[in-house]
Amino acid sequence: MPEIVYKTSGTCSRAIKVSVEDGRIKSVEFEGGCAGNTAGISKLVQGMLVKEAIDRLSGIRCGFKSTSCPDQLAKALREVSGEK
Repeated sequence: MPEIVYKTSGTCSRAIKVSVEDGRIKSVEFEGGCAGNTAGISKLVQGMLVKEAIDRLSGIRCGFKSTSCPDQLAKALREVSGEK
């Protein structure tokens, strides 16, 4: 069961703890960020296939920023799954 702590960049959240089992997201925990939004994202992706979450979340922006907490989660999932 791979688990990582991904240090985010360009967002209010500072890190994301991600756990994956059998190609599915087991748990996601954000450190910092907008509490309601990050809690909602975490619950929505729980049990989802890693690839599906990456496809859905990649490229989402937060306001004028070039990234967002969902986009950073996609990057963390790429890292934990070994996908480029």
